[in-house]
Amino acid sequence: MDSPALRDKTVLVTGGAGFIGSHLVEALTPHNEVRVLDNFSSGDRAHLPEDVTVIEGSISDPIAVQEAARGVDIIFHHAAVVSVSRSVDAPRQSNDTNLDASLLLLEQARQEDARVVVASSAAVYGHPAELPVQETAPAEPTSPYGVQKLALDQYTRLYEELYDLETVALRYFNAYGPRQQGPYSGVISTFLEQARANEPITIEGDGEQTRDFVHVSDLVRANLRAATTEATGEAYNIGTGSRTSIRELAETIKDATGSSSPIVHRDPRPGDIRHSGADVSKAERTLGFESQVGLESGIRSLVDGVRLSPTGEDLDSVGDSRREEQTYS
Repeated sequence: MDSPALRDKTVLVTGGAGFIGSHLVEALTPHNEVRVLDNFSSGDRAHLPEDVTVIEGSISDPIAVQEAARGVDIIFHHAAVVSVSRSVDAPRQSNDTNLDASLLLLEQARQEDARVVVASSAAVYGHPAELPVQETAPAEPTSPYGVQKLALDQYTRLYEELYDLETVALRYFNAYGPRQQGPYSGVISTFLEQARANEPITIEGDGEQTRDFVHVSDLVRANLRAATTEATGEAYNIGTGSRTSIRELAETIKDATGSSSPIVHRDPRPGDIRHSGADVSKAERTLGFESQVGLESGIRSLVDGVRLSPTGEDLDSVGDSRREEQTYS
């Protein structure tokens, strides 16, 4: 299913030079006036098209937020500290960005009467009691990052109820794709690098833990749907609806690269979530969103250096993906 057209809008993407944000900016730029607010602590200016307006600054800075959001129709909020481990080490600092600054952005959106689409996370669920996870499942996050995303998720929807501000929260499962960097869901890139070097592909634990890996082009498609849906004031799981074990992932990457790497195991990470997978029926039914990139084809595109558009078509060569810290959460 193709994404709906979003045209002739003034759009702000926070964290727009980052992994997901930069792909969204590319999709929006041909037909909209696009602004990016980013402090480039992790994003790369080279990922941005030349014809976007860049406001270099922090979402914690009221002046930068006011400048970036002035007169916009839609805000896509992707700026965040996305590292679970960093949130554990420094919960106050991550809260400043992930929650306090996000409230500043919501307040500015009220002034502009701008729709807000926020990047939430499957981390809000913690250890799910049932699979696949529905949006109505108990929210029991196991990290400050998950708590912060849950609070933002709830604030976002409360702003619609209290202030009639159009909002949508998208709960991403395990994202992957070109330009991914940093500590968030980096297992695919880590395995790819190990496989390309014919080094041991190293699994933490027995490899039977499962995840729902969703390609960044599908996340862009979900954002475009959220920007045009009439079903606002809601949270939606965004994944594929399919779970893959980490062992299966390692085998798939080994086959795709033609690697001679052995697959080895080391001690599991303490507190690692055993299984995670999205029930995507609400997003399919209400947003009209359905993922289009299967894991094997998504990995093949990374191996071949082919970028996928939000309609699943080949775009161009993007070269090697970057190394990230290995994490399954």
